[in-house]
Amino acid sequence: MKRKSLILLAAALAAFTLTAQDTAKKKSASGGILHPEMKVENGAYDKPMATIGTKPAEPWSTTSVAAGVDSKPQPGRPITVVGEIVDFSCYLQLGKHGEKHRACGQKCVQNGQPIGLLTQTGALYMLMPEEHDPRRDGGVDAKASASDHMGHIVEVNGTEASVDGYRAIFVMGLTK
Repeated sequence: MKRKSLILLAAALAAFTLTAQDTAKKKSASGGILHPEMKVENGAYDKPMATIGTKPAEPWSTTSVAAGVDSKPQPGRPITVVGEIVDFSCYLQLGKHGEKHRACGQKCVQNGQPIGLLTQTGALYMLMPEEHDPRRDGGVDAKASASDHMGHIVEVNGTEASVDGYRAIFVMGLTK
């Protein structure tokens, strides 16, 4: 009975994940931001409020290269993207962002929810510190800068990486 329940739970989780991915692809393909009525009040796409991260000279830091399988991390490329800092979980689940969601988003990222960057076209990136060993060991943290700029439009520098439609920007130069 336990095994059957576990199999059903795994199947339901897989179906939910595939549905969420399909919905995200459709929304991204249509080029829109969920709930555009939720306005950003600080920063603009042509004049970001702040810059987060330093422009990397190389895609990956030495600790990330050393941590890669056979010292070869996945492909990545330096990138600069302008977008709104969002709470990844609330945006995907509820479509919430902007000034009206700022306080909730700040609480969510301070308590460990993933950080996102929402572009003007509706593309959504997950943001995280680039440096592998300091990230693993708690020496760098994106929560403070994400919380400070939650719901604001900012410029983010880092290394873009993607796997099967999931996109991330690994931000270099964050501190704790």
